[in-house]
Amino acid sequence: MEKDFDLIIVGGGPIGIACGLEAQKKGLSYLIIEKGPIVNSLFNYPVNMQFFSSSEKLEIDEIPFISKEAKPKRNEALEYYRRIVTSNKLNIHLFEKVSSVKTYNEVFQVKTEKETYSSRQVIISTGFYDLPNKLNVPGEELPKVSHYYKDPHFYANQKLAVVGASNSAVDAALECWRKGADVTMIIRGPEVGQRVKYWVRPDIINRIEEGSIKAYYNTTVSEIRPDVIILNTPKGEVELPNDFVLALTGYMPNFEFLETMGIQLSEDEKRLPDYNPETMETNIKGLYLAGVICGGMETHKWFIENSRIHAKIIIAEILKKIKANTKTVSSPSLKEGKPH
Repeated sequence: MEKDFDLIIVGGGPIGIACGLEAQKKGLSYLIIEKGPIVNSLFNYPVNMQFFSSSEKLEIDEIPFISKEAKPKRNEALEYYRRIVTSNKLNIHLFEKVSSVKTYNEVFQVKTEKETYSSRQVIISTGFYDLPNKLNVPGEELPKVSHYYKDPHFYANQKLAVVGASNSAVDAALECWRKGADVTMIIRGPEVGQRVKYWVRPDIINRIEEGSIKAYYNTTVSEIRPDVIILNTPKGEVELPNDFVLALTGYMPNFEFLETMGIQLSEDEKRLPDYNPETMETNIKGLYLAGVICGGMETHKWFIENSRIHAKIIIAEILKKIKANTKTVSSPSLKEGKPH
């Protein structure tokens, strides 16, 4: 098994795949390492999820993405990206989690649960779906609480509290209500999020106004118990009977992983990683960022459609470096042992 590559890509999501495609086209030896299945994050999306973007904006490497509707569903995206990987025979290792990325004399050692690989260039394209934003309240660790939502059938005939007012929370509330759940939304702000998909937002507002779905605005959770949830509302404490809690309050990148590699993060609440937007190279030479990981806590800034260009930017920079190094090594002054 080859263990030394021109490039190692950590993360096998759409942008990681785009980087692998570009590396393959340019003749670089590369390896994509993904901790789960192909496009792991998309696989873990809700089963009925529909993208905000239209299919052509989710395309990578100008490979057509044909969907039944203008805005594709999760299963169509899984099919699209999987076929790209298999049809192009991309070099990808699945279900192999990276534990560390360290550099020795400008060579990276990428250690996984199974093997150690080396490369002079590494791309981190791990997204932000790994770590949920916690409520940090008593009872959050109970089995009835989940930070990920999959299938509405599970919550039929149950008293369900949905915490949050973003796309994921609104989709879950509507789907579970339509499958027979008794749904209550707990919303920290004064209204449903403005970034909610424009064709869905009127639906949730109408369901709340007619009383089909209950909503508490300007409200936070103070405690979760096995059979109730305690809310802090503008009118005081409210205790609701409850079977399950979906805490869909967003996600964040694995900042600890970035910091262990030496990537500098801004010291404000945005935690923006340090990189050059013209090359995508971080403050660590040879270490690049691609995709939504670039936005730190501003997870709404980068999407597939505006970060797929990162692949071409990074590979062009890597090729430029390789060409420059080849010229340096082959220069007469170095061959003769003279200062260059």
